[in-house]
Amino acid sequence: MQLNQLSIVNYKNIRQAELTLSPGLNCFIGQNGEGKTNLLDAVFFLALCKSSTTASDSLCITHDQDICMLQGSFVRENGDSEVIQMGLRRGSKKTVQRNKKAYKRLAEHIGLVPLVMVSPLDSLLIIGGSEERRRFMDIVISQTDHRYMDALMSYNKALQQRNALLKQEEPPADETLLVLWEEEMARHGQIVYEARERFIEAFVPVFQEVYSTISQDKERVELAYISHAQRGPLLDVIQRDRAKDLAVGYSLHGIHRDDLEMSLGGFAIRREGSQGQNKTFLIALKLAQFDFLRRAGSHTTPLLLLDDIFDKLDASRVEQIVRLVGSDRFGQIFITDTNRDHLDQILSRTGGHYRIFSVENGNITETQAHDGDQEFAEAQL
Repeated sequence: MQLNQLSIVNYKNIRQAELTLSPGLNCFIGQNGEGKTNLLDAVFFLALCKSSTTASDSLCITHDQDICMLQGSFVRENGDSEVIQMGLRRGSKKTVQRNKKAYKRLAEHIGLVPLVMVSPLDSLLIIGGSEERRRFMDIVISQTDHRYMDALMSYNKALQQRNALLKQEEPPADETLLVLWEEEMARHGQIVYEARERFIEAFVPVFQEVYSTISQDKERVELAYISHAQRGPLLDVIQRDRAKDLAVGYSLHGIHRDDLEMSLGGFAIRREGSQGQNKTFLIALKLAQFDFLRRAGSHTTPLLLLDDIFDKLDASRVEQIVRLVGSDRFGQIFITDTNRDHLDQILSRTGGHYRIFSVENGNITETQAHDGDQEFAEAQL
């Protein structure tokens, strides 16, 4: 998949931008807080119908404005074009159109534009709660399996209904209704569990290989999937502590409590890992995600968004990442940094198509481009 044209109106601090993008490397250079991450987030929104940084859609609209618009012109590997438009208005639901036709369900869009984003917020995968790691699995699997997404949404609906009954004091929760929602949780939860289990089984060897490459075989990492569904039939697991659930007012067991155990050298990485090791772990996770998405689903090369990835890494690890990113295994790449040092290293390895943009106070200006053998520049950074 390739994004050729990007139009932005009132997205966070970017009031207006019209960008022609390179099919290869697109570099965005600027100081912190100028809008580099917001630009990548706009691309993320077009692919996944939500922001990577904010839970509320209204927070994506420029503060003093009422509407926000995004439009991306994409080209698939087979040459088919896709124009995706997204609109936000304060107090209204977001709208997403594909080739001028609105989706009946936004879930239908997920997976059309496969995408992987690496950002400083990924640290929550290590230091955050289990919901962060479940979200990681959900984002990856949902881009390749709509049945998974439907099952996850149905499970969450049943969970919400069961929790509402558990909280109910007068009259007491209807046992017949409890059983109904428990059966729904078990039926859809089993689909989610089996999909997550298959994903981790295929994902771990690739993740370990990428980490080994970046660290130059200095450390051993592991990733283990933990689920209540591993304790027996999911319906039995959900129902066995119903009395305790009634006492606390919510569901203590189910796939909504799944987790990923992340370890380095046999110990939990959140306790043992240095900043550089944690950063390497997270980058390896995301580059393995890229490989998984490329091979699964539509077999379309995902977009790769790299936001400030070189901070807290020693020179040898930066060198290995530069080698990986500069190889031909990746397609279109969007990368941000505060200076050109790392970007120039990558550019020297690619030697193909690239465009360099300056980002300042939400204004994005193209400063240099190389299209095949022809290079032109408006200014040097």
